[in-house]
Formats: sequence, C-alpha cells, structure tokens
Amino acid sequence: MKKIVLAMLMALGSLPLWAQSNAAAGNANFEAERSRLAAERAAIDARFEKERAACYQKFAVEDCLRDSRKRRRVETDHIKRQETAINDIERQRRGAAELEKLDQKAATRRPQDTPEKQEEAKKAQQDREQRAADHAASRAATAAEADERRRQLEAKQKAHADEQAKAAQRRAEAPAAVERFESKQQKAAEHRASRERQNAERTKPRGAPLPPPPPASPASAPGR
Repeated sequence: MKKIVLAMLMALGSLPLWAQSNAAAGNANFEAERSRLAAERAAIDARFEKERAACYQKFAVEDCLRDSRKRRRVETDHIKRQETAINDIERQRRGAAELEKLDQKAATRRPQDTPEKQEEAKKAQQDREQRAADHAASRAATAAEADERRRQLEAKQKAHADEQAKAAQRRAEAPAAVERFESKQQKAAEHRASRERQNAERTKPRGAPLPPPPPASPASAPGR
C-alpha cells in the first residue's frame, strides 16, 4: 500500500497546489476538475482565434502566428498533464480500494487456509502492489521525458526562427548597405578629383613675359 500511495503522490505533481492537497486528502472532486480544465481549454482556443485574427493585421504574419501557436501548445500541454494526473489518481485510488478489500479478506484467515496458501496470497498481493507502483512510476517518468523533449524541440525551433529572422533582416538591409557603400565610394572619387584639380591649378606654369618693344631706327628720327 505504501508504494501505491507513493505513486499517487508522484502523479499529483501535475495538478495545481490546491488540487494536490484535496486529492491527497481524498476529497478531490475530479468531475469539477475536469470541468475547470475544459473551461480553460475553451478559453485558450478562443484567445488563439483572436490572436490569429490580429496576426493577419501585422506585417510579420508568420512570426506572430508561430508565437501564438507556441503559447497555445504550451498551455494545452499543461492541461493534458493535469488530465493525465487526474486519470492516474482515480485509477490508482480504485486499485488501492481493491487492494484494501484483498487486505481485509486476507486478514480474515479461514481455518482451512494453510500457512503456505496464506504466504502465496501475501506474495500475490505484494506483486500486484509492485506492478501498480511500477506502472505509475513509468507513466511519471515518460511524462517527464516528454516534457524534456518538448523543451529541447522548442529551444531548437526558437534558435532556428531567430536565425531565420536575422537572415531575413540581413537580406532586407542588403540593398540599403550596397547603396550606402556606392554613395560613399562616389563621394570619395569626387573628393579625389576635386583635390587633383586644385593641385593641378597650383602647379600649372605661368606664361612667358612679353618681349620689350624694338628700338627706334635713325631714319625715323625727327630732323633737327
């Protein structure tokens, strides 16, 4: 019986704290819990539809839809884990009740039962308890492994999405970067040409001076 109780406590880990205390005390209303989870699932679906409609009004539609689907999946998985925990607790509680009946039956030893038969009945009961505990532990371990695989997958998907977003940003910025580079190169070429013209003006040789006028001949001198 102790193993059954331990298995039930392991399954309780997926429930909210107040539901854990009620279930551990044996007074949980599982139908109310299922109704609450169904209402939460409906609220998640309704919010997803609103977010989906809002995403189509944005520029990055796919990024918005991917984030919305991720939130919906995480919240839905949390509800599924709670539903699985409730089912496990109910099943284990029924098994514990059956084992309790067997305990009571074994406690009322009939005179015709030999010690060997009593030992066989005790061994069979222990085997049933062990199988039930192993089954619950296996389900808890499987759920934990599934959660870890989901977290790893989501981390890989996020890294891939971030890389895709960065690549898209680089592609979007590439034409502007090329235009800025070409403009910078053109300005640099114009600046070099202007400096070359200025240097050419400063080093240009000046023109030769005009020759002096020739001296006047005697024939053209005025008479005395």
